[in-house]
Amino acid sequence: MLASSSSGLCGSYEDLQRGQVSDALLDFTGGVTVTINLAEAPGNLWDILTRATYSKTLIGCQTHEGSERVLENGLVDGHAYTLIRIWKVTCNHAPEYLVKLRNPWGKVEWKGDWSDSSSTWDLLSPKEKIVLLRKDNDGEFWMTLKDFKTHFKLLVICKLTPGLMSHEVGQKWSCTMQEGRWEKGTTAGGPVNLHHDTFWKNPQFLLSVWRPKESRAFLMPCSVLVSLIQKPRHRHRNRKPLLAIGFYVFRMNQIYDDHKKLPHEFFLTNHPLSLPEAFLQEKEVSRELWLEPGTYLIMPCTSEAGQESEFILRVFSRKHFFHEIGHNHKAVFSKEIVDQTEGHEEFFKFFEKNPEINAAQLQKILNDLTWSGLGSTQPLFSLDACQGILALLDLNASGTVSIQEFRDLWKQLIRYQAIFHKHDSNRSGCLNWAQLRAAMRNLGVVLSDDVYQLMLIRYGGPKLQMDFVNFVHLMLRVEKMESVFQNLTQDGKGIYLQKPEWLLMIMYS
Repeated sequence: MLASSSSGLCGSYEDLQRGQVSDALLDFTGGVTVTINLAEAPGNLWDILTRATYSKTLIGCQTHEGSERVLENGLVDGHAYTLIRIWKVTCNHAPEYLVKLRNPWGKVEWKGDWSDSSSTWDLLSPKEKIVLLRKDNDGEFWMTLKDFKTHFKLLVICKLTPGLMSHEVGQKWSCTMQEGRWEKGTTAGGPVNLHHDTFWKNPQFLLSVWRPKESRAFLMPCSVLVSLIQKPRHRHRNRKPLLAIGFYVFRMNQIYDDHKKLPHEFFLTNHPLSLPEAFLQEKEVSRELWLEPGTYLIMPCTSEAGQESEFILRVFSRKHFFHEIGHNHKAVFSKEIVDQTEGHEEFFKFFEKNPEINAAQLQKILNDLTWSGLGSTQPLFSLDACQGILALLDLNASGTVSIQEFRDLWKQLIRYQAIFHKHDSNRSGCLNWAQLRAAMRNLGVVLSDDVYQLMLIRYGGPKLQMDFVNFVHLMLRVEKMESVFQNLTQDGKGIYLQKPEWLLMIMYS
């Protein structure tokens, strides 16, 4: 079914063999793609990847152009990969930034530093090595961010929610989409600098932006994401190249008749607030703008006058109104989308000031949260509990955790909260033996009844009941032990441990 849908979307099975990662992510998710040329990557690339992975964003990448030939270093040229994880490790008292990639073939891996057989893993603590390294020919491998930037050409981030890079206060985003077309002689006016006399003929869209109620106390500009997508000019997308496209944004300082296009004279005296740095031969171009509340004009166009194509223009913001001037288009769609990072902006703000946090800071974050899924029985994390949690997350024995490590913890806490709430049927804030067994089995941990009883004795209170904090501590240990076992076993049945590894396992238990 997926293959059939894909061929229908692209025109034929042959067309599936070529194309850009960004096109695939856009077609299958409807998200907004941002493509970064790694040769010109911004200095905060690691921060961008951190926020993207935290927000469960889809991330793809491409090696340099080629014919999908396997190189001596194990990479495939002209090939697409998925970025699935990032991690900062400490080697020789200095940080090393690692990315984990997946080859969609399910085999053929990188052979350089930090590959499965690389000696660089010996620079890590045994704990960190055991948790991160898995020696399987499964197409997944680690490499440094520096090597990644050297051997890969493009990084593509597909934002399923617009607020990926911002901290704007608010709960929901609004998306409006309009369809349009550039027609030779009427609406294909070309860019402003080369075709000043015809530029005004391009489709014109009026955008009104204002702050939502919950943001009016803040005087920051509004975050607006504009996405321009050109439709294929042929059923078979590879038979006609994409046009180079872009868009201009003007500030409207006075009211005009929105039933008529703004005349040529408007553009002689008004300069664009935002303009294309370069017209890109891409399916989608997008830009995040910070706009003061007010009215704006968006002008999508091609790099040359007279070029014909259909397009889709999308606008995302907290609150806006968007329509085409001088044309009655019926294809108008509007919807609300929930920001996946909603309510978690404080995490990023905290980590901006504290790149690494200790147990006391972790305690403050966890106790300041509102655990909506636990009702009136809000958990209280003790310093001792946070030290225990930190010991499980702190792979490099630094006594602190980074935002990547905290991100993984947060995802687990949300899952544990839902399961705990589900099985705490009497809303006592604790689980008895039967409820604990059901909760752990719900999380995929199937043990004998005696072991569940032992868990309750070890992590429960005097009345053999377990509160949420101890449930978190228990489940983190159990899942960490399972991960260690999977990384050490060769056949999934058993492991052979040397003394240091055995002592490390004891420390986890």
